Amino acid sequence: MSLYSRTNMSMLLSSFRSHFFKQLACTSFSSIRGTATLASGSSSILFGSTKDYPSKKLTDFLNSSSVPAAFSTSSSNSESPTTGSYLSVDIQCRQDVADMLSEALLCFGATSTTMVEPDTCNSNDEVSIGSIFLVSQDVHQSITFAANSIGLKETPVYKVTTGYQSDWIENSRESFHPIEVTEGVWIIPEWITPPDLQATMITLNPGLAFGTGDHPTTKLCLWLLHDLIKGGETVLDYGTGSGILAIAALKFGAAKSVGFDIDPQAITAAHYNAVLNNIGPKKLELRLVPSNPNDTGSSREEWNWAMKSEEDIDGNGIIYEKEKYDVVIGNILLNPLLDLADEIVSYAKPGGVVGLSGIILEQVSTVVDRYSNLLEGVTVSKIDDWACIRGTKRNA
Repeated sequence: MSLYSRTNMSMLLSSFRSHFFKQLACTSFSSIRGTATLASGSSSILFGSTKDYPSKKLTDFLNSSSVPAAFSTSSSNSESPTTGSYLSVDIQCRQDVADMLSEALLCFGATSTTMVEPDTCNSNDEVSIGSIFLVSQDVHQSITFAANSIGLKETPVYKVTTGYQSDWIENSRESFHPIEVTEGVWIIPEWITPPDLQATMITLNPGLAFGTGDHPTTKLCLWLLHDLIKGGETVLDYGTGSGILAIAALKFGAAKSVGFDIDPQAITAAHYNAVLNNIGPKKLELRLVPSNPNDTGSSREEWNWAMKSEEDIDGNGIIYEKEKYDVVIGNILLNPLLDLADEIVSYAKPGGVVGLSGIILEQVSTVVDRYSNLLEGVTVSKIDDWACIRGTKRNA
């Protein structure tokens, strides 16, 4: 397999996300009025809230990779993802929770979501969310976790059909176009000629509906970085995904970016995108962070190194000092923003700026309240129903 193919598959598989680290830049979300036809295949199964979808087996490609066990199992007998099938899932939910559920699905295994809205404005009307999953995904578990993460009491009804990745990848590539994030700043898919050679360009290979940078929260974070970076800053991208925010910070003039992620495939994708942008490891440091220091295969030493935590790691008084950054960006979901508030802010220097996104407007007050003792000078920017919170770390 060529380098391009291997890396492209790595980026496709980097959609195995955790609710702890979610980079919305690694998504392609669209809202379409009317109807949509999902890819069909040899099977079509309807599931309700009490039925389980059996776990599929992982592809050979994943046998040597560490993937969150909650969503998959391993086997050497599965078909290759380059020529194999994918799962197309049609999920029915209330219109008033569709946006949040779409985002949550992207955290728990979906590689893309497409929402089909009804013509009426009644919030109780059901909408259809079309989602794409790799065949390795436990679809029922992913949907259940996504529903639970936004407070739904029952798992939505959904239907699974089968499609083929080669067709989806080709169709997806055709839909990606250069995106002007702000004046003079473009996100360019790798295979497209830049429209403005004098502009600041961030080149990405988004893979399977991956990392186009057109999601509102990604744009909000990019705008924030563009406003903050004056030259020489250090930046932490807390949940880096494709690396788009960490790479953008360097393009804007930051001295160094660091990206955390718990997914090894996301680190692979971010590394590939760094190479596309002629960025080396001295400028962009990517750290694979264990999702839990007590997980099998993740030693306390590995955890402490990855997180640079202030703990004695060997019993001999050797302490890793946690690094501090001028700017910390956390573009994740509501619950992890709340649960990890102290951790996220702890990486900022006193007086450093923290940006928080991945939330909708109605969640802003909850997040602001949670960070009220940690940040000052809080402001909120928005695009449509999406928000980004900015604050300065309080001096201890």
